[in-house]
Amino acid sequence: MKDLLHLDITSLLTAYRTAQLQPTDVIESVYRRIAARGNDAVWIHLLPQAQAIAQAQSLAGRNIDELPLYGIPFAVKDNIDVAKMPTTAGCPAYSYIPEKTATVVDRLLQAGAILIGKTNLDQFATGLVGVRSPYGACSSVFHEDYISGGSSSGSAVAVAAGLVSFSLGTDTAGSGRVPAAFNNIVGLKPTRGVLSTSGVVPACRSLDCVSIFTLNCQDAEILWQVASGFDICDSYSRQVPPQTAAIPSSFSFGVPKADQLQFFGDAAAADLYEQGLQHLKAIGGNPVEIDFQPFQQAANLLYSGAWVAERLAAIQPFFETQADAIHPVVRQIISNGLRYTAVDTFKGFYALEALNQEAAQQWQKVNILALPTTGTIYTKAEVEAEPIALNTNLGYYTNFVNLMDLCAIALPSGFRANGLPVGITLIGQAFQDVALCQLGGLYHHQMGNTSGKTTAARISA
Repeated sequence: MKDLLHLDITSLLTAYRTAQLQPTDVIESVYRRIAARGNDAVWIHLLPQAQAIAQAQSLAGRNIDELPLYGIPFAVKDNIDVAKMPTTAGCPAYSYIPEKTATVVDRLLQAGAILIGKTNLDQFATGLVGVRSPYGACSSVFHEDYISGGSSSGSAVAVAAGLVSFSLGTDTAGSGRVPAAFNNIVGLKPTRGVLSTSGVVPACRSLDCVSIFTLNCQDAEILWQVASGFDICDSYSRQVPPQTAAIPSSFSFGVPKADQLQFFGDAAAADLYEQGLQHLKAIGGNPVEIDFQPFQQAANLLYSGAWVAERLAAIQPFFETQADAIHPVVRQIISNGLRYTAVDTFKGFYALEALNQEAAQQWQKVNILALPTTGTIYTKAEVEAEPIALNTNLGYYTNFVNLMDLCAIALPSGFRANGLPVGITLIGQAFQDVALCQLGGLYHHQMGNTSGKTTAARISA
């Protein structure tokens, strides 16, 4: 081993430009790392090494300056289509082989990225825990007994363990943020419709987002720039306005009232959140107390309201014919969609609009919200004993974001004394994605730029 290089995008591109590494070197090292981890439940479909090497070799003679992701290894959650590879959504009986690659993945491949494989998830992207899969349950990279977070479990662990430079997940209720917190990486949940969901198995189609896991905020911004763009094939695709509200260097951030914060008995998480707020102040932030009630009430609508019926709509034919093939907890959640009528759905729309108006009053006071990504973390055994209640706890700070058309970035924010990580999430209004990445970068730098298990984010040269 001559040297150690970070697996982040900038470091790899620098190594390629200076001939310290070739893309084939990186791919060989990636597969050694994957083999060394053994059966970690990260992968549902791992590309044969020879095929990944062939992707790397195909870059020979290409201009690195014209390919922003030249030789960068990545993974995608297995509810996102890649042509000629099975898409399972975490359910073998549902599996199909698409003829076309999802738009967002194709854009990354065209930019020179190298696909390594497809990752594990909570089945049908239903869960924030990462254990609802017949392909096994991922663990946090920091402790085998603790959950990885979901539903984008394998995607987050692949980045945190240093197996890929970045990965794609999806995020409807927090699935691009909770696993980031539990694995000490960055999780960007873009504005709805900015990244195409064409070729993505829907969870709640009107709310779904493709999310991005990275080692740092700069990479998240690079990937957002490459992957975003209007897609005529996606009826929910949106154009990014030419001008969006910037976050000033001296900014105000919203913090819930003390009696609205929930840490579910996790005193260490509460202390680290307070420390995180001090770090935000150090980079120019001014804390402002807000009323979190409209956000929290909106969060409750996602699983305790008519939007559950949208999850049923996503897979209704399969549910009606093969419900027994669905994970019991997932089946229980999705079956709740049968309770709701069209009248209930419209009442839900009305309730959400009223809450949006209440929330708008809070947004007049602040530039962003700064919330715990989650109030706590759980062991696999705890989740097995109380699968729905604990999942609900994990969504306390996440479930409202897509309903209210917001964007968010989850950031590493320190460690408990037992070595388990804590995350903080910065939340902005629609189309503030890039501004959040840049502010998040300042915060991450203030926190020391740790990512995943820091040594695992390096690769041998």
